[in-house]
Amino acid sequence: MSAQPFLQLAGISKHFAGTRALENVDFACERGTIHGVLGENGAGKSTLIKIIAGVLKPDSGSMQIDGQFVEFSRPSEANAAGVVCIFQELSLVPDLTVADNICLATPPRRLGMIDRRAQREFAEAVLARIKCEDVDPNTLVRDLSLSRRQMVEIAKALGKSPRLLILDEATSALTRNDVETVYELLADLRQENVASLFISHRMNEVERLCDTLSVFRNGRHVETFAKGSRTDRDVVRLMIGREVDAQFPPKPAAMARPPHLSVGNLVWENRLKGATLSVGKGEIVGLGGLDGQGQKELMLALFGVLRGVEGRVDVGGVGGAPSSPATAKRDPRRICLVPEDRKTEGLMLPMSIADNLLAASYSRVSVGPFINPGQERKAVDAAIAKLQIKVGSPQDAVATLSGGNQQKVVIAKWLMTDPEVILLNDPTRGIDVGTKQEIYRLMRQLADEGRAILFYSTDYAELIGCCDRVAIMYDGAIVADLTGADINEEAIVGASLNIGTRAPEAVS
Repeated sequence: MSAQPFLQLAGISKHFAGTRALENVDFACERGTIHGVLGENGAGKSTLIKIIAGVLKPDSGSMQIDGQFVEFSRPSEANAAGVVCIFQELSLVPDLTVADNICLATPPRRLGMIDRRAQREFAEAVLARIKCEDVDPNTLVRDLSLSRRQMVEIAKALGKSPRLLILDEATSALTRNDVETVYELLADLRQENVASLFISHRMNEVERLCDTLSVFRNGRHVETFAKGSRTDRDVVRLMIGREVDAQFPPKPAAMARPPHLSVGNLVWENRLKGATLSVGKGEIVGLGGLDGQGQKELMLALFGVLRGVEGRVDVGGVGGAPSSPATAKRDPRRICLVPEDRKTEGLMLPMSIADNLLAASYSRVSVGPFINPGQERKAVDAAIAKLQIKVGSPQDAVATLSGGNQQKVVIAKWLMTDPEVILLNDPTRGIDVGTKQEIYRLMRQLADEGRAILFYSTDYAELIGCCDRVAIMYDGAIVADLTGADINEEAIVGASLNIGTRAPEAVS
């Protein structure tokens, strides 16, 4: 380990329209270490890494890389200095190939033209290093799953030969196997004397990977300490500035609930192969299993997005799968879907917070073709208050909000339709521990009000802590329905691998 930090920040401050994002931050990162950066959404982590990566310029303060003072005006300058960032929002171009994306900034050339063969060979090499040999470099990025797109993003960063690699929630969209691959990669990079900054809201990842941890809160650097020198409870208290509540709200006593949502033998292309489940009013049913086993397609089918769905769907006695999202959200079904990717599927980023909140429910604040301004303001204010969304003004662009508050806007938008069935597709991915706890409490509150909730999560702890039952998907079908004491990690993992499980009986 070098005597002088590879990265050193002194007195870094950044403000946006009067809002403090960072205030007089001192920070350092050593080569050959993995340095965890923790904090709630809005704590300043994203602003910090954008300054380091050349996306933003600080209002004041200085930055040194390998002992040299630097001022980056653009990411390409940071890349040239060996600073490479993998942002939570993917930077890939969907209509270009995997190879094109990996080599986008500096494609290999021959006789002044892009050398396609050399580009493909380079892409194959970096993909092989992260165990993605199954990804064809000639495939268009838009044709890949979210998990595979994230791995291509990592390959793209690796191809730039980083000396400082910054990962912003880079594992949040990955399968378990891919997460393990990233862990191995970071361990290898540590041995190669590369410095890594690792931003994650998953404490188990931080505990496993990081050598040093730094906590940020309200734009300030609170403390840096060696891993293991603080308990998880201490770390969370530093992050949120208060004592930690119980992570999950208590579950009600187990009871039989008549199905409100019943699904029987649902089939769609080769992704759904006879999926069968039920959700009662007042019940939270978890949807588990390895990533890509049909969970997303099941929710899209129930929300009327997919065409050609076969099988039986019954919602409150109304038979038939919805023909469109517009049909799904209306009486008598009243279904809503909080999608997987808030940035591309849940929000219109350039538009205002108010417009995003009302996007699914304008009919509720309109008289004929005209919007009632008074009802509009009242509805928006009520939604912001209900989910405690931190906003400057409802007219601000939703893109200005932190990730956790953006996710609250997506959830609030659909709650404004007054749904009876709520489909949640991994709603806590990439958000901080405080906001997660708020969402857990909200889910239980909505269930207590009689809503039927189907909740897909890639986090086993959430399935165990939040759900009254857990249905496990494997290869497009439900292979296990876990209840009571059977909702534990061993049973979930076993069922996810289809080990010793049996498909539940069809809903009558």
